[in-house]
Amino acid sequence: MSQKINILYIGRHAEIMETVVRLINKNENWMGTGVTEDADAMQFFSNQHFDIVLLGCGLSEEDELKLRAFFTLTNPASKVIQHYGGGSGLLYNEIITTLNGGTTTSFLS
Repeated sequence: MSQKINILYIGRHAEIMETVVRLINKNENWMGTGVTEDADAMQFFSNQHFDIVLLGCGLSEEDELKLRAFFTLTNPASKVIQHYGGGSGLLYNEIITTLNGGTTTSFLS
C-alpha cells in the first residue's frame, strides 16, 4: 500500500474548510487536515509531514505571507499553493498539478 499524500488546508471559514477536507479525503490516496487558525496550522505543520498546503479563503495578504514564510522555512519540500474555490474539479486539478511538478498562480507571486 502506498503512502497517502498529506494535505493541510487553512482557511477562515469553518464550513468551507470542512467541505474542502471532505473532498480531499474522497480520494483514497490523499489525507486532508483542515484548520481555521494560523497557530493551529503552524502546530500541525511542525508535528506532521504535509506534502501540500492549500491556502484557502479569508486569509489576509499579511497572514498568507507569514504562513508561506513559515511553511517554506520549516519544510522547503512542501508545496504551498493558493486554493481558489470553485468546486471539486478545480481542487482536484490544483492538487494534481502541484503533485506533477506544475505551479498554480497566486496573487502574491
